[in-house]
Amino acid sequence: MAERVYSEQEASRALSDLPAWRVERGSLSRTYDTDGWSTTLMLVNAIGFVAEAADHHPDLEVSWPKVAVRLSTHSAGGITDKDIALAREIERLALWRPAADSPLRGVKRPFVKRDAAR
Repeated sequence: MAERVYSEQEASRALSDLPAWRVERGSLSRTYDTDGWSTTLMLVNAIGFVAEAADHHPDLEVSWPKVAVRLSTHSAGGITDKDIALAREIERLALWRPAADSPLRGVKRPFVKRDAAR
């Protein structure tokens, strides 16, 4: 069964609740600004874990304070439900912090900036 490929407009609408993600050149893209190298590596590993578990693998560009993510389904030639689902999961992981009433204390510094849209 062929996967449905989204138009750029459809993909943008599907991610309207994730404003830092954008559609460009047939892929979903997001750059995460981190607070440094150790956080960059933690984020890359978290993305790698969820992507491997999902059997859907993003293109990553990694540098000291940034992780650029690009998602597309190569076998379908564009953006599919797989990419949208993986973008949502990556965003959830990257921005997760314990709730105020959680027994988990959480760190004071922001690992990843929420609004780093590029």
